Amino acid sequence: MANPKRSLEQELVVDGVKLTWCLHREQQWCTADGWKGLSIRVRPADEDHRELLLEYPVIKEQKAGWARAKLPVRPRIRPSKVEAHIRLAMAAGWDPQGRGKAFAFQMQELPG
Repeated sequence: MANPKRSLEQELVVDGVKLTWCLHREQQWCTADGWKGLSIRVRPADEDHRELLLEYPVIKEQKAGWARAKLPVRPRIRPSKVEAHIRLAMAAGWDPQGRGKAFAFQMQELPG
């Protein structure tokens, strides 16, 4: 039986912009692309502007020469880390007041 999705959501203000972040996707297997890591969606409070997708790496464990996902694959999410990652995305070019499709930002570290 699959684990139900966690419902994590929090509001914060970053550089004077009110944002809301929530868990978009737990780590999961996709038949087309293989393993996909955790993803967090960040949107401005007015919801009329460009969203941000923070995409995290897949957690893997080496066991007897082959890689498999840890079970359960639910890394801890610290709000302070998410805020720091939002600031990194802003520095990389995400404008929360801009328009257009979601800005996908690949992270190298987990939010926990």
